[in-house]
Amino acid sequence: MIDMPPKCVVDTNVPKTANRAQDPDGIPDELTTCVLNCVEAIEYIVKKGGLVIDSGDEIFTEYRHQLRMEGQPGVGDHFMKWVHDRRWQLPEEDRVTITKNGKTYNEFPDHDDLINFDDSDRKFVAVANAHSQKPSILEATDSTWWGWKDALHSVGIRVVFVCPDYVEQKFREKMG
Repeated sequence: MIDMPPKCVVDTNVPKTANRAQDPDGIPDELTTCVLNCVEAIEYIVKKGGLVIDSGDEIFTEYRHQLRMEGQPGVGDHFMKWVHDRRWQLPEEDRVTITKNGKTYNEFPDHDDLINFDDSDRKFVAVANAHSQKPSILEATDSTWWGWKDALHSVGIRVVFVCPDYVEQKFREKMG
């Protein structure tokens, strides 16, 4: 199990990867530990809280498009229902306001190594950066984040890789 931060922003691929536990035979060997780690991370958040999202529902909307609102059959779907049912009960400071500015956000950090950061993932970084405690971002399987982790760290944002071995390997394969 990973060392869970007290507050975190959760990239959508964490609950999506947790959903893969529904079909154990369909999980490639290199993802087995990753899926289990994602299940544990999602279960931890549902039990203990600490989720940080944006007040304008951009993260919630992304979850809704990729997970099942009914809360089943997977752990990630259960997380979706949990977020739906409790997002307005989160502490006010954990529903962060972010301001869209073209394809980015005013709260997205200014750093030369983040210029090519994926547009669709900028909301997670903007939320973490705008929060007073700069919560960690949980990341599962998107290897491009491995290349941005140092730049994010330099602006005070920690990425917690739920599947560090898998992500690092995939990043190295992409980079040659």
